[in-house]
Amino acid sequence: MTRRHLGFACEGAMLAATLDAAPGTTGLVIVSGGNEVRSGAWAGQALLAAEIAAAGFPVLRFDRRGVGDSDGPNGGFRTSGPDIAAALCAFREVSPNLTRIVAFGNCDAASALMLGGGTGCDALTLSNPWTIESDDGDQAPPPEVVRAHYRQRLSDPRALIRLLTGKVSPGKLIASLRDAMGPPPPPSSLAQDMAAGLERFAGPVTILLAERDRTAQAFLAAWDKQDARLRTCPGASHSYVEATARDWLREQLLTVLRD
Repeated sequence: MTRRHLGFACEGAMLAATLDAAPGTTGLVIVSGGNEVRSGAWAGQALLAAEIAAAGFPVLRFDRRGVGDSDGPNGGFRTSGPDIAAALCAFREVSPNLTRIVAFGNCDAASALMLGGGTGCDALTLSNPWTIESDDGDQAPPPEVVRAHYRQRLSDPRALIRLLTGKVSPGKLIASLRDAMGPPPPPSSLAQDMAAGLERFAGPVTILLAERDRTAQAFLAAWDKQDARLRTCPGASHSYVEATARDWLREQLLTVLRD
C-alpha cells in the first residue's frame, strides 16, 4: 500500500485529498461528515483507509471546501454535492484502472450522498445518517431516542445509584418519561428529501447504524424499520471507536467492496 497526498479543483477552490493506492478495480471514497477533516476522529478514517487498501482496494479521502486543508467557503453538507463529484473525477484520474466506486459517509456525509442521489457513485454505504432539521442539533429528540437513552441509563448501576440517592431531578425525569411515551413526530423535510434522493439511486445501498448513537436512533425513528438494507452494530458509538465496532465497520465495507 502506498499513501500519497494530492489536490483537485472544485468550483474555483482547491481541495486536499489523500490516496491509499491498491491494485483493485473497485475503490472506496470516504466522505467526511460535519466539519471533520479527512483523517477522521482520532485518525480513524486514515486507519480505516490503510486497512481497506491493504485488502486490495484503493481509497480516496478528501476535505470538502472550507474544511481542513481545502480552500473555499464552507457551505455545509447540503452544498457538498459538487465536492463529492469532483473527488470521484480525481479518484478515477489517479486510479485509471477503477471500474467501480463505493462511497462511505458517516453522519451528514451519508445525508449528502442521499440528497445527491448517490452523486455518481456505483454503491453506497451510509452510516448514521443525519436527519435532524436544524444543523446545530437544537431539536427535541424523538420519543424512540428518549426511550433508548433511558434503557441505556437504567442498565448502568451508577445511573441507578444517582436516581436512588436523589442526584437526578424527579421533575426532569418525569418530563422526559412523558416525552418518551409520546407519538413519533412526522418525518422532517430533510428525512423526506433524503428518502427521495435515495430512490433515484439505482445501485446497491447498505445502511449502517451504531446502536448507541443518538443520530442513528433519530434516523431510525424517521425510517422504515423493515428496510432490508439496515445493519446495526451492537454497542457502537457514533464514530465506531470501540475495537469490536471498528472491526465490524471494516468488514461491512469489505463485504460491499467485494460484491
